[in-house]
Amino acid sequence: MTKPAITMKSSTPILRIFDVEKAKEFYLTYLGFTLDWEHRFEMDMPLYMQISNGSCSIHLSEHHGDCCPGAAIRIEVDNIGKFHSNLLSKNYRYLRPGIEKMPWNTQEVNLVDPFGNRIVFFESVKSE
Repeated sequence: MTKPAITMKSSTPILRIFDVEKAKEFYLTYLGFTLDWEHRFEMDMPLYMQISNGSCSIHLSEHHGDCCPGAAIRIEVDNIGKFHSNLLSKNYRYLRPGIEKMPWNTQEVNLVDPFGNRIVFFESVKSE
């Protein structure tokens, strides 16, 4: 009998946050993610929530033991130019990101969230 193949699916990063309102301003208002759900074990306990945009999901956690601040994640996007323009049009007072062509054939927008987590949005550049 043949063993079934093991297939890995997409990962869901967990990023540490320290202020729910700043997290929502950054991820929901500025980046355009949608709040999927929130969870607290009790009202005065830390928040754990899921946000998403398209097929990209991220968990944000106030829980000390879930993860360390200063993580880095990469998120592939279609139409990085439009994504970049949308960010600039929002006049977010803490960031004015650029768009950079990298030697490994991507264009990238690098951001740091209010908690020190680095998020790189990228699109592959087609070879000519």
